[in-house]
Amino acid sequence: MNRRDDWTAVVDLIERVMGDEDLLPSVISGVRATVREVAVLPPSDIAGHTRALLTAATRALADRRGPTEAELSFVEELGVTRARQGVPIEAVLGAIHVAERAIWARAREVGRAEGVSAERLLDARELYDDWADAVRGRLISAHRATKTPADPRAGSRDAAILRRLLQGGSAAALAVAEAGLPADDGLWVLVARPGFDERALREQPPVVCTVVGDLFVGVLSRAPSVPATAGLAGPAAPDEMAPVQRLALAALITAESTGRTGVVHIADVAWQAALTARADLAAALLDRHRHAWANLGPNAEPVAHAVLAWLESDRDVTVAGGRLFVHPNTVRNRVRRFTEVTGIDPAGTFGAVNAWWLCRTWLREAT
Repeated sequence: MNRRDDWTAVVDLIERVMGDEDLLPSVISGVRATVREVAVLPPSDIAGHTRALLTAATRALADRRGPTEAELSFVEELGVTRARQGVPIEAVLGAIHVAERAIWARAREVGRAEGVSAERLLDARELYDDWADAVRGRLISAHRATKTPADPRAGSRDAAILRRLLQGGSAAALAVAEAGLPADDGLWVLVARPGFDERALREQPPVVCTVVGDLFVGVLSRAPSVPATAGLAGPAAPDEMAPVQRLALAALITAESTGRTGVVHIADVAWQAALTARADLAAALLDRHRHAWANLGPNAEPVAHAVLAWLESDRDVTVAGGRLFVHPNTVRNRVRRFTEVTGIDPAGTFGAVNAWWLCRTWLREAT
């Protein structure tokens, strides 16, 4: 076996050890039993950070490299978090040491059983030690630089995790691991306006959510059920959260503009969202039918409302009339008048799309 194949065997071994479902619970149990100051923390907290460090270390070994800036950024936040929780740096390092010892003991045990070269396993351990030295240095510096002794708010932790999720790449993978989000089946992004009652989301864990800028953003492992209006997109891989958030925002904007309530998935309003996003095409549509609006005169808005209500009621004049508090024949007459002045037949598939878009744009411009 050549050196490259030999190294591949070592990396495969480490990845299998790290992926052992029984390993992490065993490591967490050992950490809590050995390090008293860490034992008071929630097991999910310890598990999230430990899983993130294991993930980062495995990737570094596979690529034969030191820590990336994204990984060191995560380590800095871990140091800040532990300092604010009142956990001494000695206890933090002690917990990491206990985890390392358990992991490498398992690696040696499996390596011997599978005939992996002890020399290559030692090479991997030396590379890991180099990676860990840089990580410990950043961890110690961040911990010592943190002056606030109080526990951090959950929202600030979620904000830090969401920030890394939206960065993509290895930063997103680390953030997912820290948050304890199971990403195997993809993640969902929910976007709502500030003031959204997040309690309904937090009752459906695991979830990371907080206000980001002028939006409330949540990342979940499954589609949520909440009564408030929100946009939803997903599922998608952790490194795709930024574009998925944009889709969820498009769903929210479309829901608001069309009067929909509840959680609205982007796939359910795809064509409306696509039309809403193309302001240039909407302007061309307006320009093309400017004379039609003028010809309708004072009836322009009632006609536009009637066409929209008719289309959004599946062309049922009775339902549309009920929505507008007018007689069904009034709806028929206004739809007919729209067709006369625009030349667009809303009874056809493509005509209906153009009619809906034009009337929606007309009414938006009129306000």
